[in-house]
Amino acid sequence: MEEHSHYEYHSAEPAWGNQYLWPPVRQLLLERLPAQGTVFELGCGNGAIAGKMVEQGFQVTAVDTSQSGITQAAAANPGATFALGSAYDDLRTSYGQFDAVVSLEVVEHCFWPRKFAHSVSQLLKPGGLALISTPYHGYLKNLLLALSGKLEAHWDPLWDGGHIKFWSKSSLTTLLTEQGLTVETIYPVGRIAPLAKSMIAVAKKL
Repeated sequence: MEEHSHYEYHSAEPAWGNQYLWPPVRQLLLERLPAQGTVFELGCGNGAIAGKMVEQGFQVTAVDTSQSGITQAAAANPGATFALGSAYDDLRTSYGQFDAVVSLEVVEHCFWPRKFAHSVSQLLKPGGLALISTPYHGYLKNLLLALSGKLEAHWDPLWDGGHIKFWSKSSLTTLLTEQGLTVETIYPVGRIAPLAKSMIAVAKKL
């Protein structure tokens, strides 16, 4: 989620990852937030998840660095508020604080992940909920990728705007804890736990 996004969106259709990310996110929000609770989505892409959160009754504000993403999101989801923005901006001053912050598959794109985590913390009310997802990396998965000969394709250094940080449960927990968030659990999603496609950190602001 850098200053200038390379991502271009041509529709507001859900991305492929939404099929395994959205169900647990939905369940956690419904379990943990009050009716019509406020949610900030950091890195909303084309607004597909923001639209689903509005359908569940939440008040949603969302930012992304992609102009085409924000254009598609606003056109398809008039019930949410969308704007250009980055994790490196002073988002709390611009938007206030929220019951929850949702950021799905964003932190792996950040050159300065501590600034990202600081923004998440600053956007949360005391006791607020953070749901942060990123592709999962662990010993067994990385070993199998190496043995399969697919490791270079997985890292994909030729992907413009692609992943530049690769997170384990331990490193993601450290990142969020440094910014005053208590990580309650990390869910593997997308496959069986040792080979999970992604993980969702569930954290609470102290």
